[in-house]
Amino acid sequence: MSISPKKFNTYTFFKLPAAWWSGVRLQHINQESAVATVTYKWFNQNPFNSMFWAIQGMAAELSTGAMVSDQILDSGKKISMLVANNNANFSKKATGKITFTCKDGALIQKALEQTIVTGEGQTFWMKSEGVNEDGLLVSTFNFEWTIRLKK
Repeated sequence: MSISPKKFNTYTFFKLPAAWWSGVRLQHINQESAVATVTYKWFNQNPFNSMFWAIQGMAAELSTGAMVSDQILDSGKKISMLVANNNANFSKKATGKITFTCKDGALIQKALEQTIVTGEGQTFWMKSEGVNEDGLLVSTFNFEWTIRLKK
């Protein structure tokens, strides 16, 4: 495991400042899952007294992308990654602390193996679910990640 939450959160300060200043933080990461949190505050609100959807999207994407980054680092290969597509569903107002969890880490390894063996780019979908402090689902995000060997 190359990435720790502390290292990744420091990285966000320099390379993803909008996420860092909005309060998005990686809490946990391993090969199978990652957890990111964000807390509703004045600076990440919308006019409806809840968290702006894009802030939720940053936390959700971080819970998927951190695992992709980590497994690419572990592969030792030069591989690019990019979100090609995404969709989301919002089921409840996001207030308080929202925890986004992705448990799709196994999908990454399979795609990495394929792109390394074949040299062809791969795509795969990963889901991140955001729950509030009461354990109620507030939003679900799906991200289509693309990876390919760098030339």
